Order: sequence, then structure tokens, then C-alpha cells
Amino acid sequence: MALYSGRGVHGQIVETIARLIFTGAFPPGANIDVVELQARLGVSATALREAMKVLAAKGLIAARPKLGTFVRPQADWNLLDGDVIRWKFAAGPDRGFLGELHEIRSIVEPAVAGLAARRRGDQDLAALEQALDRMVRARGTAAASTAADLEFHRALLVASGNDLLARMDVVMGAGMASRAELVHGAPGSTDPVPSHQAVLDAIAARDAGVAEAAMRDLLALAWRDLERVREERGEGRP
Repeated sequence: MALYSGRGVHGQIVETIARLIFTGAFPPGANIDVVELQARLGVSATALREAMKVLAAKGLIAARPKLGTFVRPQADWNLLDGDVIRWKFAAGPDRGFLGELHEIRSIVEPAVAGLAARRRGDQDLAALEQALDRMVRARGTAAASTAADLEFHRALLVASGNDLLARMDVVMGAGMASRAELVHGAPGSTDPVPSHQAVLDAIAARDAGVAEAAMRDLLALAWRDLERVREERGEGRP
């Protein structure tokens, strides 16, 4: 069984089974031989049962009398779950999924930027400035750039002053992290600092209209970068 940094045995089991599902080893509709799986992973029945409960709660598997344990149809998977999004990206997100993620961001983030411009406090502004400063210092370093990028967008959600929007980080954060890793780690990627600076300047000036427009420009740039990276990888346009 593969080891995953920072995870206990229970988390390792969950990650391993999830990978089997998302890579197609256990495709939707497939029955899972729990006894064989336990032997393959070399874990206790209790540990496996607890891991299966986690995956069932995320909509990936189910157990029924006479049917046993099986992988549920993709339509039943909880794509609003951060782990499910992360697993989907790790297995190679399809074009439609990337497009859907971009649509969510295009709907949510310009409005969030506008709300942040109207409602932000000094603490919110300081958090955004700190994230942007880290982005500047992280130029050329994929992991640090990705972390700073996520920090900025999370601070933006909080600055909206809407607790429900702030929770959107659970949905968007995992997808943004995976997308950012693709783009920030690729040669020739556009410098993300100017587009984020434009959003921050508008929020600092409390200009909601400019903040919304700046965020739309940022997202358009992010989409173009993703298209270019996928084309260079031979994956076609998302």
C-alpha cells in the first residue's frame, strides 16, 4: 500500500481505495470484493470498514444486501467535497470538469471581489496584502506560488463578509490548488502578480465595479494559461 505523507493508516486506506476508483481499477458499477481488498492492502477488517464508511459518505461507494459493496455511478459522487475534487484531479481531470470549475469561479469570484471592496476591513486588506507579498517572493517557485495564490483567494472569500461564501473554499480550494500546480509549475506561465495586484488595488480603493472587472480579467488570464499548458502537454483545449 502506498504511503501518503502526513496521513495515518486510516487515511492511507481511504486514499488508496479512492485512487483505485478514480483511475478506473474499480469503475462505476463494479463490485468490490472486500475480503480480497483487505488481503491486498494488508489491513484489519475494522480499519477497512472505517475507510469504506468515509468513501460511502462521499458518495463513492455503497453496500446493499445481496449486492455487496459496489462503486456508485459518477452522478452520485459528491463533487462538492474537497477530497473528491482532489482525487479527480490526481487521476487526470477531464475537459468538462476543468470547464465546470472555471464556470463556478467566473460566477462566484467577481461577485466576491465586489463584496470585498464594499465590506473589507483593515484586517482583510492586510491578509490580502500579505498573500500578494508572498506571491511576489514566490516567483519562479511552483509550490510556493501555488500556496500564495490559494492564500490570496481564501483571504478574498473571507473579505466578502459572507460566511457561506467563505465556505466555498471547500469546493474551489481543492480545484484551484490542482489547477495552480499545473500552471505555476509550467515554463512560460504568465506572472500572476499584476492581475492579483489589480484586484487588490480596487478592493483597497473600495471600488466594487473595478474589483469585479479586475477579477474577471484575472480569471480570463488563468483560463488562457490553462489552455496553453494543456495544449503543450498534448491534452488539447479544456
